[in-house]
Amino acid sequence: MKQGTTGQARVHVNAPPEKVYDLVSDVTRMGEWSPETVKCEWIDGASGPAVGARFKGTNKRKFARWSTKPTVVAASAPHEFAFATKETRWTYRFEPAGGGGTELSESFEMIEDVPLFVVLGERLMGIKDRKADLERGMQQTIDRIKRVAEGSA
Repeated sequence: MKQGTTGQARVHVNAPPEKVYDLVSDVTRMGEWSPETVKCEWIDGASGPAVGARFKGTNKRKFARWSTKPTVVAASAPHEFAFATKETRWTYRFEPAGGGGTELSESFEMIEDVPLFVVLGERLMGIKDRKADLERGMQQTIDRIKRVAEGSA
């Protein structure tokens, strides 16, 4: 994917923004809801969401396994939580909604072009449209967060 490519998914959650933010910003739980992330753990002495904190994300898709070491770039409870790798910025926003609920969105923005070897690897895994694939994965992720936040998980 090219620099500047973006994508987004949204869902209404019947839980307050503070609760949803706390779930999302606890990256150690990401493996519970992401279709690609197996686990995340704070590294370099970090123990929670703060700007500059780093974590290691371990991912799996079919035969491929890889890890990333994102840095938290926004931790503004209960409004925004974001982290970035070299290529991609991932952002979660928590907007208050009627009845004490939350409009939760997850988005990505390509900060720089994805290397050719990554694109070739995606093709080998059967991914023809990575933007659409990421949007499907984000929707699955936030739908799972919704279930947990609403207590039906």
